[in-house]
Amino acid sequence: MTEFPKEFWWGAATSAYQIEGSPLADGAGVSNWHRFSHEPGHIQGGDTGDVACDHYRRWREDVDIMSGLGLTAYRLSLSWSRILPQGTGAVNERGLDFYRSLIDGLLEQSIEPFVTLFHWDYPAALDDRGGWQNPDSASWFAEYARVVVRALGDRVRYWTTMNEPWVVVDAGYLHGVHAPGVRDVRIAPWISLRLLRAHGDGVRALRTEGAKHVGLVVNLEPKDPASESPLDVSAAHRSDVYMNQQYLDAVMFGRYPEGMDEVFGDAWPRFSASDLEGISEPLDFLGINYYQRSVVRNDETALPPQAAPVRSPEKEYSDLGWEVYPDGLTRTLIWVRERYGDVPLYVTENGMALPEPVTLDVSILDDPRRVSYVRSHIAAVREAIRRGVDVRGYFVWSLLDNFEWACGRSKRFGIVHVDQDTQRRTLKTSALFYQDVIQSRGGRL
Repeated sequence: MTEFPKEFWWGAATSAYQIEGSPLADGAGVSNWHRFSHEPGHIQGGDTGDVACDHYRRWREDVDIMSGLGLTAYRLSLSWSRILPQGTGAVNERGLDFYRSLIDGLLEQSIEPFVTLFHWDYPAALDDRGGWQNPDSASWFAEYARVVVRALGDRVRYWTTMNEPWVVVDAGYLHGVHAPGVRDVRIAPWISLRLLRAHGDGVRALRTEGAKHVGLVVNLEPKDPASESPLDVSAAHRSDVYMNQQYLDAVMFGRYPEGMDEVFGDAWPRFSASDLEGISEPLDFLGINYYQRSVVRNDETALPPQAAPVRSPEKEYSDLGWEVYPDGLTRTLIWVRERYGDVPLYVTENGMALPEPVTLDVSILDDPRRVSYVRSHIAAVREAIRRGVDVRGYFVWSLLDNFEWACGRSKRFGIVHVDQDTQRRTLKTSALFYQDVIQSRGGRL
């Protein structure tokens, strides 16, 4: 049986707005997600991140849970507006103090922090200046990166510039279901470019300030045609270009993939080489977020990439309608190595939303489907390692049931249940299973 590497990181992942709560505490500025969630009609159930998991006040309890489970790493993000209330300029030291304390608490428990600078929550003050549409947005991000690494660089070794830029564009600027709620096919490609420029400037800023391990996190999934018809095959190809190749080709090769004009039609700006200058800084690692594969059919009425998902009654799906397909994780990791070379990889998110009680009064919550999901996907990582892929860590999504963006508190990914009324934490059997896997270094799957 293939062994996991000796230095393999076993972790869990969260993001700031999804768990912290107290979004305006101690001098923090307003974020775009705070504003968006408070506007009626955006979030299922009218939920906001005002409380979320109350991690801002309960982080010590949560670190103790991580330690008890045997986690060796924890992936977290920082709230930009908590640190720079106006997005640039004056630094809120009380915001930085929260992260200093949290990271110190992790290190005291021998848990390695993996820090993401931008996981979708963005200073509202910068949105008011045009946000990612503003040509100065890359320099704003670089300033933020410098502030953070100067404050935390003595504690943090692993840095990620941003999480899933594809989702920022697709959900926030094309479909408008995420902040800032824009629906404009002609703006979306420009946001893609600005995010890539910000990533490049952020990498340079981090390295200038001494960061040694710098990466990017993207979400990937296999795209398979619903039939052998040329239209469905073309739809699957467009979907692959749009989601899987768009950002990684730009970052790894310094160019967009062929086929972007097929995805966006005459809305594609046909960027020049000078437009893409500075975005392909060498990376120390890539983070891969994997949840599902998509089987798609051609749909010319849909927004780019003119493809619609197809479900099969024979397949298993999560509470979000995502297919459970662990072989797709192996396929994805091998595809990244074959297309982009031997850059070290981390599975930075992987998990399953399931319908579960929002309040609970038991000592352990049984979630056998999530246990099966985690088991099969860690086995898929092991198979990729057996086939020569340099995978160095696995982070389950998520540590806690949290605020799941446009779905509010209705979708539950945690291996730890969070009671919406009392904030009481309750381990699920998936947490105990993961603890067992970690203790055996992947041997007991």
